[in-house]
Amino acid sequence: MTLTDYRLLGRSGLRVSPLSLGTMTFGSDWGWGADSNEARRIFDLYIDQGGNFIDTSVNYTNGAAERFLGAFIGDKRERLVLATKFTMARDPGNANSGGNHRLNMVRSIEQSLRQLATDRIDLFYLHAWDMTTRPDEVMRALDDLVQSGKILYVGICNTPAWRIAEMQTLADLRGWSPFVALQIEYSLVERTVEHELMPMAAAMGLGVLPWSPLGGGVLAGKYTTADVQDSREAAVSPSRKGVIASSGHLTERSIAIAQEVRAVAEDVGSTPSQIALAWTLANPAVVSPIMGARTLAQAEENLGALEVTLLPEQLDRLHRVSEPDPIFPARFVERPLVQQLIFGGASVARRS
Repeated sequence: MTLTDYRLLGRSGLRVSPLSLGTMTFGSDWGWGADSNEARRIFDLYIDQGGNFIDTSVNYTNGAAERFLGAFIGDKRERLVLATKFTMARDPGNANSGGNHRLNMVRSIEQSLRQLATDRIDLFYLHAWDMTTRPDEVMRALDDLVQSGKILYVGICNTPAWRIAEMQTLADLRGWSPFVALQIEYSLVERTVEHELMPMAAAMGLGVLPWSPLGGGVLAGKYTTADVQDSREAAVSPSRKGVIASSGHLTERSIAIAQEVRAVAEDVGSTPSQIALAWTLANPAVVSPIMGARTLAQAEENLGALEVTLLPEQLDRLHRVSEPDPIFPARFVERPLVQQLIFGGASVARRS
């Protein structure tokens, strides 16, 4: 596989590379990102290898990520699928500078257009459900932006499956622009999304784009049990380790999974990062994992995942060490007794 083996994004006809370039690491405003020169080298590497899918957000590194991209893209604009997000507050203390309501949505898109030096956003995400705005306000406002030409496609991130299904149904019934993309955390250390979110996406026409496919770096083998830590800090940590601790992934279980990833990497003759990305790419629901890098060397290593093929027994090893506990109702319905009660012992073909 290469970056030019393009895939369709959900129910749309949009063609995107099988790895996206994430840019949360573009800019040093949060204390641990790439400066402009290193970010430019990472961007050029991705583009030169045929990559066309760029992921950012209005608030990444306090706007530096979008400003960097605005300077980098230049005459390459029509070759790229440019995705950004709104929701996160940009003006501390201003209650309306964040959230999913129409006012913040419009202000955010205007800021992103300025920072990215472009006249449109190809894919515009709701970044996280704010638990305050009505679904009809969100979907109508997003459709208005599509009608205006400021955005072309709509996506959603970090929202419960039932809520996304409600919003997608609302859009379909009213003829508004539907979601075509679902961006969620998905990796060997975060597989609970397999219970509800990924089946929902497959059923409702959303392409899945995993963020943090390396578990924030845990799966790259950077940490040991001595690093286990659960941080409850609300502020963005000035260190990557602090950010991962805040995400809840510096656990003994995650370290154990990372050790198995390393063992498989040694068998394959690859690196742990490449194995973790290759595992994510092997899921047929996944369209394009989002690759983040702070250095050119990291970006080169991550792109090498496209050349890795995992054997069934290797996939099984990774599956078993990371399998999430079942949840209700599947935990109940899949028990042999309940299956017997449902089907009465008859052999019946199942739908996925």
